[in-house]
Amino acid sequence: MTDVLFVYMTAGDEAEARTIAKALVEKRLAACVNIIPGMISVYLWDDQIHDGQEVVMIAKTVSGKLEALTETVKDLHSYDCPCIVALPAGGGYAPFLKWVENQTA
Repeated sequence: MTDVLFVYMTAGDEAEARTIAKALVEKRLAACVNIIPGMISVYLWDDQIHDGQEVVMIAKTVSGKLEALTETVKDLHSYDCPCIVALPAGGGYAPFLKWVENQTA
C-alpha cells in the first residue's frame, strides 16, 4: 500500500486555484496539482441552494503532508469552508508514486 493521497479540492475561479496550486508545490506540500476549470456545483449553503461554476483541483501528496496542505489551502482560500477531501491512492504506477513521495520529502 502506498502513502500517496489524491486531495480533491474546489476553488471559486481559476486564478484562486493557480495561487493555491503554486503555493502547495512551492512548499513541497504537493508534487503536482491538476486544475480543471468549468465544473458546475449545486449545493446548499446558509439554507439557500447555490448553482455556479467552480474549479476542481487535485493535488498529489503523501499522508504526512495532509495537515500542512489543508492549513495552507484554508489560509489562501476565499471560502469559509473549502472542500478539501483526501483519498488514498490504493496503487498505481510505482515510479510515479515514488516521484510523488520524493517531491514532497
